[in-house]
Amino acid sequence: MPIKIIKNFFKRIFYGMFATKKHVKLGFYGPPNSGKTTLANRLCKDWLGEELGKTSRVPHETREIQIKEKVEIDFNGKKLTFKLVDTPGIATRIDYEDFLHYGMKVREAKKRAKEATRGVIEAIKWLDDMDAVIIVLDTTKNPYTQVNITIIGNLVARKIPVLIVANKIDLRGARGKIKKIEAAFPEYDVVAISAKKGKNMEEFYENLFALVK
Repeated sequence: MPIKIIKNFFKRIFYGMFATKKHVKLGFYGPPNSGKTTLANRLCKDWLGEELGKTSRVPHETREIQIKEKVEIDFNGKKLTFKLVDTPGIATRIDYEDFLHYGMKVREAKKRAKEATRGVIEAIKWLDDMDAVIIVLDTTKNPYTQVNITIIGNLVARKIPVLIVANKIDLRGARGKIKKIEAAFPEYDVVAISAKKGKNMEEFYENLFALVK
């Protein structure tokens, strides 16, 4: 059976799940520094005029669940209200020494690593409360990682609808790697964007509404 037909079949199933929901709980998941908070901030800024959380070049800037209630998105005459849940970056290993490269002192680095580890555990727990999930990946990075396999495995086990975002297409050489992400996860729709620059957000919203309606 063609992959596109399979995708449309599952979308029809999930439509019934969301038809009676007033607020769709939408989780942002992915590896550290893939742009989850940047994307969540763009949605909040576009529709609420305020951001959700702080971003940084240092991994694991987001170490606790961040929530923005009642984000109403109006796209092409359709409206949906979302509860946005931005989660800490998923990692299979967090070493405090990694933070030392960013100029942190040992004590601060150990504290950050401990908080980040706790955040990963909380992020996985929160999957049980999600209606749909956006997986945000850095297009310049290799998608075939243990972290991504772990995330996908948890979502498949819970039968949660997923949209994969290939982020950071504004970076040099990124566009040529989108096909690699599509090949890594052929069972899911992939939309390529730059959350930072706001590129291709119309296609993102189109795919988001198709996912939850």
